[in-house]
Amino acid sequence: MRVLGIETSCDETGVAVYDTAAGLRAHALYSQVALHAEYGGVVPELASRDHVRKLLPLIRQTLAEAGLTIDDLDGVAYTAGPGLIGALLVGAGVARALAWAREIPAIGVHHMEGHLLAPLLEDDPPQPPFVALLVSGGHTQLVAVEGIGDYRLLGESLDDAAGEAFDKTAKLMGLPYPGGPELAKLAGQGRPDVYTFARPMTDRPGLDFSFSGLKTQVLLAWQKSDRSAQTRADIARGFEEAVVDTLAIKCQRALEQTGHRTLIVAGGVGANRRLREKLDALARRRGLRVCFPRPAFCTDNGAMIAFAGALRLAAGQREAATVAVQPRWDMASLSPVAP
Repeated sequence: MRVLGIETSCDETGVAVYDTAAGLRAHALYSQVALHAEYGGVVPELASRDHVRKLLPLIRQTLAEAGLTIDDLDGVAYTAGPGLIGALLVGAGVARALAWAREIPAIGVHHMEGHLLAPLLEDDPPQPPFVALLVSGGHTQLVAVEGIGDYRLLGESLDDAAGEAFDKTAKLMGLPYPGGPELAKLAGQGRPDVYTFARPMTDRPGLDFSFSGLKTQVLLAWQKSDRSAQTRADIARGFEEAVVDTLAIKCQRALEQTGHRTLIVAGGVGANRRLREKLDALARRRGLRVCFPRPAFCTDNGAMIAFAGALRLAAGQREAATVAVQPRWDMASLSPVAP
């Protein structure tokens, strides 16, 4: 089954073709970073308009790279939520129109399920059961995965997501948009242990996260500092180490609580080098397995949507021919996919 995947949940237009017999055939991504940079964040209306401009050319490009035409597709998958409602409607409308015109099925995919399944696109993919750390600008969650579509939330952020904390901290320190990757890059120039910040909510039981207080600690340290280039790097290093340590501690607890031996990490912050090193060390020390998607599939992309949609379409799941999206959508409400 050849499935076209469309991702338009926020500010990146992603398209891919996944073949259940041959794997990923082609994928392409257009980022709107330059468009939103002058505003210091995503402007929803501008994001929607840019998806309208870029989506159809990107579909043509991806199909050409895959050596296919619209007539060769067996299904269409699109991000139906969560996300920005206008952006979601662009992808949903195009996907449903293509499916209706070619008389093939279409299915709406949960954005976070796409991220969760992205590591399964790699060689030697992990198989459930496992624990998933979903860590991005919009979400920080620990999920027990017993099977595809069988998800149990173990813990989540009670305020800022980890990626959101990266972005906001970078902004208060005067780093350019998008701040998270810039802060992580700057942290590589910082000296360890010059600034030590709290590892929030690790001194109590439970698997929830909270990063807003950590952000405030950084703000106070920055305001009291000499604001030199080296100090900025040292504070960035201290902040990154606090976030990474917190995530690693909670992952270890989640694995112990569930008894699972495999951890997968997905979402934009999953590309962070220090987080990968920390979790790799944890896995070696505990005799566990940790799996990451390639960095290109940590951020929003069409490949994860095509793959997740293909699994559900191949299992016979279908939806009514309506253009429906869910800006808020609980992943626990998803139906399981029969093995």
